[in-house]
Parts: sequence; structure tokens; C-alpha cells
Amino acid sequence: MAAARDLRFLLSGRWCRTLRLAPQSRALAVLAPGVTQIDNKSDFLGKKPHRKHPGILRLPHLRLPQTLANAAQLQLLAFYLWPVENPMPNMEKRVQALTNYLWSRQLPVEPEELQKRAMDLEKKFLENSDSFQTEEKLREAVLHVLRKTTYHWQNISYNEELSLIYMAARLDGGFAAVSRAFHEIHSRIPEFKPQTLMDFGSGTGSVTWAAHSTWGQSLHEYMCVDSSAAMLNLAEKLLKGGSESGEPHISGVYFRQFLPVSPKVQFDIVVSAFALSELPSKADRTEVVQTLWRKTNRFLVLVENGTKVGHRLLMDARDLVLKGKEKSSLDPRPSFVFAPCPHELPCPQLTASPPLACSFSQAYHPIPFSWNKKPKEETFSMVILARGSPEEINRWPRLTQPLFKRPRHVHCHLCCPDGHMEHAIITARRHGKDLYRCARVSSWGDLLPVIVPAEFPPSPTDDPPES
Repeated sequence: MAAARDLRFLLSGRWCRTLRLAPQSRALAVLAPGVTQIDNKSDFLGKKPHRKHPGILRLPHLRLPQTLANAAQLQLLAFYLWPVENPMPNMEKRVQALTNYLWSRQLPVEPEELQKRAMDLEKKFLENSDSFQTEEKLREAVLHVLRKTTYHWQNISYNEELSLIYMAARLDGGFAAVSRAFHEIHSRIPEFKPQTLMDFGSGTGSVTWAAHSTWGQSLHEYMCVDSSAAMLNLAEKLLKGGSESGEPHISGVYFRQFLPVSPKVQFDIVVSAFALSELPSKADRTEVVQTLWRKTNRFLVLVENGTKVGHRLLMDARDLVLKGKEKSSLDPRPSFVFAPCPHELPCPQLTASPPLACSFSQAYHPIPFSWNKKPKEETFSMVILARGSPEEINRWPRLTQPLFKRPRHVHCHLCCPDGHMEHAIITARRHGKDLYRCARVSSWGDLLPVIVPAEFPPSPTDDPPES
């Protein structure tokens, strides 16, 4: 009971008033108390109800296109039954093992970092022990510790069998994550009609299917790039309904094993989904991101696992593009962050203590294999970079965590255009009914159509109602 009272006290306005901290250092800041911060100047609601305000970006439970789901089941069934004397055993366990491995996968340790660790260990051993009579013994001791404490990154080589396991493990979740990223563009800029798309690290082709589901009427060219011939072969079979001789369900899809480096041809949308984390070094990632950006005509969509590793990798790519915006002579248009950040400032999640992963969630219905029948959630991180001017879009605060709804007030964790994170306690009495209703019906990943002042006024004397 005491713990519950303490928590209620922390969630009330009394805590902020007692500490009298500066607005940006307040742990629980109130969003412009007493002022309705709805963006009324743009008439953003029109005749729509609050539950359909333009900041809502969530999607219902997604399903794979039926043609794709049927083709995936057919491919797995064919591999199970032929050859009969060598069926694929324990598919469920192998799918789960690959899923866990990909989710927990770390980035490879850079040679400079490994050398620094070795020097630190050597110095530590020499200071704390006299047992190392020779340089050879010291070297062996250092290598022994490094082997035990260093993540052993290995390149994954996808053959026909492993490609099928990957398809069973990641086709539906990858489709859900990329569809959510595409929906961000489609819902906020409905007039955008891309004609060409390039997918780096295309794998089983989930990006192509997601793009076709979003912009199928305008897209006429899909360039799929993957180093694995087995993956490309499987993606092509899925396009043909699971066979090698059928007509492709989506026309204009081309496959190649190498990334085109010529900057002369650009694509309206360039995508890398769960592929940057598979590159062996930071230098390779830098080169690939720069090449992808050179080939981007409008949007560069990067998606990774919703982990700290995946988020940090995307923030490195984001910074690389933003800092290099003046160096491109072939396309001088400036770069900006379209989503999820409402700013180009350093990510406040990375500067938090401890650092947090900026991730989002999308619900989906998995491929109906025998072990795979319940709805799932795909947790992912994304960053969408664009060419042009950020003034073209609304820079509203982003909800970075699930909402905490209580009677007559709601807690919102917001990433704001000023580059700060704010925990806003929104009530109808303090902020007006419009903002309160919009906040109440929003969810994790949505935008709140509010104008955040540069400086927050002092906390009011009235507190949010206690539950």
C-alpha cells in the first residue's frame, strides 16, 4: 500500500511543484497548462471526429496478401515432402531458434575497439599480477579473456533450406513493419505517387508486397537487391504463386545480387529493411547508406529490430545522411527526417540514462502454419529520411510509449520538435477538450496535433484528478 501511495504521489502535480525544477529537467512536465495547444490554425480536424484526427497512424491487425500466404505455405510444404527420404525436421523449433538469434544479434566489434580492449586488458594484467613471465603467456591470457567477452559475429549464408526457414520466421513480421513505415508516408502525404522502388537486402520480397499493397496503382518498377541467390530465387517463386513457371502476381519486379552504385538513376523510394545489421563492419554500413541516399529521389526508409542495437544503428545512418547533406553535387536538395523524429536534433532517447530504444509496434496475423495461429506484434525501429524541406510537413510531437490512461487525465510520453522528451499529463480542464480527446484516442507511435511552446510555464496549482 505504501508503494502504491508513493507512485500516486509521483504521478501527481504536487511532485513537480515541490521540486521547483526548470521546465526541461522536470521528470513529469505538464504540456502548456491552461492553454489548448491544438493546432487550430490549420483546421486539422475539419469535419472528422477526434478519433480520426490526422495524427493517428496506427494500422489494424495486418494480414499477408492471400496470394503470398498461399505461396509461402506451398513452398514449405513442397520442401517438407520432397525429397521424401530427407524431410525438414523440427521446423517449429528451427523457426523459433532463427527468430531468437536474429532478435538478439549484435553488431560486429570493430578492429579498433578490439585492439583497445586488448590493450586495456594487457595493462590491467601487468598491474595486478606478476605471474606473466613471458610475453607469450600474457598474450594468451588476453586472448582467452577476449574470446569469452567478445560477441562472435558471423555472416549468415542463406542456402535454399535456411531461406525457407527465414521465410517462415520473418516474412509476415517484416511485411507488417514495412507496411507501417509505408503507411506513415501514405497517410501524411496522400498525393505522393511513387513510380520506382529499390529494396536493398530484399530477402523474401516482403518490401515489394508491402509497397504494392500501398501504392500498387502507381509503382511500375521494383528493384530487389540481395547477395543470396537462394533468397532471390525464393522471392521470385513467391511472386509466381509458389511455382517457377507461373505468371508473377506483381509485374515490373527485377532481381540482382549487387547494389548498383551509379548515382545517375534514382528511385522514388529506397528501402533497407533488417539489412544494415547484417553488414560486417561500420565502414560497409557507411558506404551502403551513402549509396542508398545517392539513389534516393524522395524517401529513404530504414527499418531494423526494435532493440537498442537496431535503434542506434539507425541513428548512425540518420546522422550520416544529415551531416552529409551539403556534399552531394548531383542532387543538391537538402535532407530532413520525415519520421519518426519531429526534428533533426540528436535523439533524446540515446542521451537518456540509461539509453532507450525508440521502437514501435505493429499487430499482424501470422502465416497460418500449424504452430503459428495466434496474432502477434512486430516491434521495430524505423527512420524515414526525405529530400526537400521539413516545412512541407507537420512537425507534431510523437508518442514514443504506450499511453497510460486514467480517469479524466492521460499520461503521454512525447518526443517534441525542440529535441526533448516530455512526459505530459493532459486533462480537459488544463488543455481543453479538443487536445484531451485527441490524446485519449491516440496510441503508441501516433502524432499529437499540438503546438509545443519553447518554454513551459510554471506548474498550475490544480492537480490532475487522482484515480
